[in-house]
Amino acid sequence: MSAICALVVSGTGLTGCSEDPDEGTNGVGKLPAAEIQRKSRAAADSAKAVRLSGSVATSGRTYKLDMRLKADGASGSVTAQGATFQLLRIGEQLYLKADAGFWSGAAGGKAADAAVGDKLGGKFVRVPQGDPSYKKFSGFTEKDVLLDGLLTLHGTLGTDGHHEQAGTRTIRITGDKGSGGTLDVSLEGTPYPLSLTRAGGAGTLTFASWGQDFALEQPGRDETVDYGKQLPTS
Repeated sequence: MSAICALVVSGTGLTGCSEDPDEGTNGVGKLPAAEIQRKSRAAADSAKAVRLSGSVATSGRTYKLDMRLKADGASGSVTAQGATFQLLRIGEQLYLKADAGFWSGAAGGKAADAAVGDKLGGKFVRVPQGDPSYKKFSGFTEKDVLLDGLLTLHGTLGTDGHHEQAGTRTIRITGDKGSGGTLDVSLEGTPYPLSLTRAGGAGTLTFASWGQDFALEQPGRDETVDYGKQLPTS
């Protein structure tokens, strides 16, 4: 209850008074849903960095992501079909790191492929830009590409009240009353997107550490390896 509300109650004997849910916020909660979406997207696009985590279902697969992203690179992990691998991109150079089992399985899972796992397991494997895997994996490391594909609600936009994400007050906007996805936007400070539920059960994601830069360190020579031919698909 605000100080003014408390003063009125104590001075008049009233049992309570309504409180403005947007009091002390950045004000976007009072805007139409389309304008909230526009402002949140502009905030996301202008942020130097973000941490994205959660699940994304696409093309019949579900990917679990935990990525830190910025314009010139990214680092983090991706899990798909029970296998987890790390991604590191510094500029145009992309590395993939996984255990021996990941590489052996990707190569076919045969006994003869154990040598592949032994060679690549636990190393940062350079992914050549001409390799088909480059486009596939680099998409997980590109901030603008991921946000373009994810921060979209389908159908008629509307609002669905005030909520909270990790202690931060939010306003929720929806597509087609939720069937087209929901997005929670921060009511505190910059109106960044904080939580997304994608349409059709295609995943749930949280966004944090907006604008917080992070270091990208080039792996040492003893930590890196070239596969020597086209990477096995996974």
